[in-house]
Amino acid sequence: VQLQASGGGRVEAGEPLKLTCTASGILGATTLSWYRQAPGKQREFIASVTSGGTTDYRDSMKARFTVSRHNAKDTLDLQISNLKPEDTAVYYCKAQRRVTPVYTYWGQGTLVTVSS
Repeated sequence: VQLQASGGGRVEAGEPLKLTCTASGILGATTLSWYRQAPGKQREFIASVTSGGTTDYRDSMKARFTVSRHNAKDTLDLQISNLKPEDTAVYYCKAQRRVTPVYTYWGQGTLVTVSS
């Protein structure tokens, strides 16, 4: 399994941004998720989508973060609106399967820097 996150960069506060995670080699029943890790902080969950399309969000991120999965292309998009400086972080995607064969894979991350 390989995960490639893209779309990061330097953006101005208030602007929107879309990140894309492209997965290859995943099996059915794999949940794809977005996490982020800000400087000096722990990695935190943002949102996930199961292979069946069920979404889950961290409560504090429901207002500005929208996740969408495209099974035909094995991609997971993360749309962020009204970016804030505190959104500055490395954004990671994760692929997890809880039935045999069980696996968890992480992508390399994409850096988002929000300037005020």
